[in-house]
This record gives sequence, structure tokens and C-alpha cells, in this order.
Amino acid sequence: MLELDCRLQFIPEFDADFFNSMPSRPGVLLLEMRDAKAKPYLARTADIRRAAERLLLAPDTPSKRLNLRDVVAGIHYRVTGSKFEQMLTMYEQARKYFPDRYRSLLRLRPSALLKINLRNEYPRGYVTRRIRADGGFYFGPFASRRAAEAFSESFLDLFKTRRCQIKIRRDPAFPGCIYSEMKMCLAPCFAGCTKQEYDVEVARVLETLESGGSFLIKEIQAQREAASEALNFEKASALHKRLEKVSGTLRGWGELTRRIDDIDAVILQRGAEAKTIVVFPARAGIFAEPLFLRFAELSTEPKSVEGMLRSVLDPQTSFARNTSDASKVDSSAEINSSAQPQEENASLQSHAQQPIVPAANRSRYGLQSAPPELAEHLSLLSRWFYSKPREGEILFREGSWPYRRILRACNRLLAPKPGPQQPQPGTKPAT
Repeated sequence: MLELDCRLQFIPEFDADFFNSMPSRPGVLLLEMRDAKAKPYLARTADIRRAAERLLLAPDTPSKRLNLRDVVAGIHYRVTGSKFEQMLTMYEQARKYFPDRYRSLLRLRPSALLKINLRNEYPRGYVTRRIRADGGFYFGPFASRRAAEAFSESFLDLFKTRRCQIKIRRDPAFPGCIYSEMKMCLAPCFAGCTKQEYDVEVARVLETLESGGSFLIKEIQAQREAASEALNFEKASALHKRLEKVSGTLRGWGELTRRIDDIDAVILQRGAEAKTIVVFPARAGIFAEPLFLRFAELSTEPKSVEGMLRSVLDPQTSFARNTSDASKVDSSAEINSSAQPQEENASLQSHAQQPIVPAANRSRYGLQSAPPELAEHLSLLSRWFYSKPREGEILFREGSWPYRRILRACNRLLAPKPGPQQPQPGTKPAT
């Protein structure tokens, strides 16, 4: 937890020394009241000393500005090196001191997500801000609800799952909706498809979302190649146009939007100390304890930065285990390398032939646990990620942690920022 690690006692008679001992740097401050029953004052600021002077300095003239000089006993503060660290510190302290109203205090609103409700007999996709451990598939977070709805409309147009909110009765006398008339839905409402056919279509939606769109692209490419080999050029042309439509839809796919329980990433920020990088790990969308990489100390100590990262990001894996298992992995890879292409082609064809059991969908794709802080951490993550300009870097785990890329990103963040260009001698500055 990001604690407020500095404390000063406030004595009004010695306020000049009090203010001079405080740093003029960004951070989070908390004013402790003399009355034990009174709530503290919590705020984040771009200048801790200036904020303290504004709140505690004796006013020269009567003013309506908030002044806490007569009720404050001391101040707790933390100097932060980035806006992200400041935001996360403010969140943790507000949750600690104001458990009943910290969400409204921080204006914390759950992020917009695309949900596939797998508990329904005939699942459908829709946009929501509520996360529950109900076995549903949650995809996001998006920058706004409007962005989520725009993606949902364009993405679901690629499939034939239902959009309606009615209870499916499979009544042949039911007239259906506009989507069924446009052949954009399999129409389970009037028994236009079997239950197995609808389950296969839902499985295609889930697999496309989980694979980042590659599943659907490979499926259409395989169908286009098969049509070309069969000299059915009209069908191949239609599939090519469909592939272009799919590629256009997936082109706007955000880097952060993914299955929320697959959001494993590290956020790198400059620390408040010199030559320090703060690593904020996120596992399944929830932030863990940060790691402070003090490169000024590491340059004089025989410590491996990659080893420190491994101990935090992947504590169950050690270098000895990796070395002992390397030969097994290599031998198994040689055995399975020849069979892998056939297995991939077979899986693409089997998705269109074998029925998918809904219970298996829930166990494979459904969200099984949703801690209360999951929605809040996703909101903080999306607030930083979609901010402009965005400070720091984020790297996602794709199978394994990208340690080399993390080290290169640390080097970029520690590099001095370029200042304004100085004019060359004998030349006039640009106007």
C-alpha cells in the first residue's frame, strides 16, 4: 500500500519553520485534526507546501476561503513522482479514511464493458458497467460507454447472435424482429435454428474476443482459400469483402480492451526519488504492491533487476526451475511442432461442426470471481490509460512477462527529457 510516509506536527506559533520544512513537490496530503472524532482533510496537489500554506497560513484579511489553522494537529503527506502514483495513493487513502463515500469523493465510476451473458440459455452481448461473478464473459474496459456501444454494434454485426431482451420460447408463430428479417440473427425466438447451432455461434463470438480477432480472421481466410481451390471465385470474392469488413472492425480494437481476467500488465512510472522507477503490477485487472527499482543503489550492489522483477511478477518460477525444465520444453516442442499445424486446422473446422456445451463455455470463458475492488481498479486503470497526454508506459503479459522490454522501457523513462533547443551562436532565435 502507498502510505503517507512523512508526518509533521503543526504548531501555529512556529508555522514559518513548518512550511519551510515541507517540499514544493506534487503529492498527497492529509491534515490530522485535533479532535479525535473529526474527519481528516485529504487532498492531492501539485505543490504540497503551497497547499499547506493555503489551508493553514493565517489570513491577512477576513476571507471565506477554507482555513484549518485552528483545528489541525499535524500533516501526513507523500511525495509522488507521477500522476498515476498520486491517483493510486489518493484512492488507497480515501478508501482507508472515508470507506462510506470514497467513490463519490474520487468521482470513481465503473468502466464500460461488453458482456456476454452465459447464464442465459441463449446468450447475448450488451454493454454494462456492473461486474458480477456470474459466469459471464466480460470484455473491456472501454474509454466511455459510447465507445463501448459503438464497438458492440460493429462487432456483433459480424455474427448472428440475438440482440433482443425477450425471453426465448422457440415459438414458430412468433413474428421475429428486424435482425431476423435481415438475416443478422439465427432467430431462436421462432425456432429458426437449433440450440446446438446457436451455441456454436456463441462460441465463435467468445473465441474471437479472447483471441484478439485472430480466430475469425483465420476462419474466413481458410474459407476463402477453400473457395478459391474449388474455383468458386464468386464465393471467394464475397469472403474477401467480408474479410475486409472484419479487418476494418478490428482495426479500432484498443490495446487495453481484452478479457478482463486476462489483464496482466505492468505500469512503469518515474519515482519521486532520483533514478527510480516504480513498477505497478496488475493481475487479472487488480493492482498488486508496487516495486521500487532504485537504479542509483542497484548500480553499486550485485543485484539483478530482472531477478527482482521475476520475484515479484512470477514468484513461483525460479531460474533453477527454468534451467531444469528447458530440455523438457525443447524436446516436447520438437515432438509437437509437426502436429501443431494439423491441430490448428482441425480446431478451425471443428468449431463449425461440433456443438459447444453452454456449461463448458461458462467454465472456460466465464468470470468466476469478482472482488469488490476489481471494478474500482479497472476504473483507475482506464482513467490513466485513456488520459491525454498519458505519462509512463504499460506492457502486457502475452504468455510470459516481457522482462527485456520492461528494462528497455525503464531506460526510456530514466532518460533526461529534451529541453528547449538553444539557438546556435551567431544566429537569431526563431520568432
